[in-house]
Amino acid sequence: MTGLNARIQTAEGWAVEGTVLTVTDMSGHQVARAVSDAKGAVDTQPLPPGVYTAVLTAAGYNPVARTAQIGSDGTGSLGEIPLQPVAGSVEPPPPGPWTIDPVHTTVVATARHLGIASIRARFSEVNGRIVIGRPVEQSSVAAEIKAASLDSGIKMRDDHLRSPDFLDVDTFPTISFASTGLRQRGADTWTLAGELTLHGERRPVELDLTYGGWGPDPWGGVRAAFHAETQLHRNEFAINYNAMVRAGVAAIGTTVKIEIDVEAVQGESLPQM
Repeated sequence: MTGLNARIQTAEGWAVEGTVLTVTDMSGHQVARAVSDAKGAVDTQPLPPGVYTAVLTAAGYNPVARTAQIGSDGTGSLGEIPLQPVAGSVEPPPPGPWTIDPVHTTVVATARHLGIASIRARFSEVNGRIVIGRPVEQSSVAAEIKAASLDSGIKMRDDHLRSPDFLDVDTFPTISFASTGLRQRGADTWTLAGELTLHGERRPVELDLTYGGWGPDPWGGVRAAFHAETQLHRNEFAINYNAMVRAGVAAIGTTVKIEIDVEAVQGESLPQM
């Protein structure tokens, strides 16, 4: 049995998942808390009859307060509640397919070397597809990186990183990512969850995602920009090479920071330039 219920949506009528409904009595004491589902529906447990204050909060939207009346049966309804985006928030890209532009996309991995310096390696061959949904939380991402495209600026080191000691690119030529969920943290910040397949191992990962906006490009297309970061532990992907153990220090650190800058072009394919 439910108590106070509501349906949360944008001004355009799209459901807002993850909205927090907090209910307080007239003395300010919190009596209930619930979170909206994928359809924007939210409800609490039954409440004692009376008048309450309901506050709705969602990342990227202005909070909304309503007075709620609970009847003798312990239930009440706020109906449909539209949320307005926070002023200054970035407009999401138009819905539909977007193609990652490899020329304007970079993937950089940074690891500690000898515990005192950093090695930065760039993967130059990236491709993939983004589908922008409505609501945006229903968007998806699928991307692939050619492992052999790694470039740290030193051929001897790159050959070693491509070898079976590390990436083993002949056996595992592709690094792939497929999203499993997206949730908003702020006006233009999100958490992108997914599965990363690297070195033959598939592991769940979360990326801190920042959306940079969208607009026309000089070639007649429409582009959107994103930046994402995460940290990987190479031991989780069966990359266990440890050199220079005599000093008690691995040549390459076990934690690797990944930074991704993506430009995606609206449509199923890249335009001819």
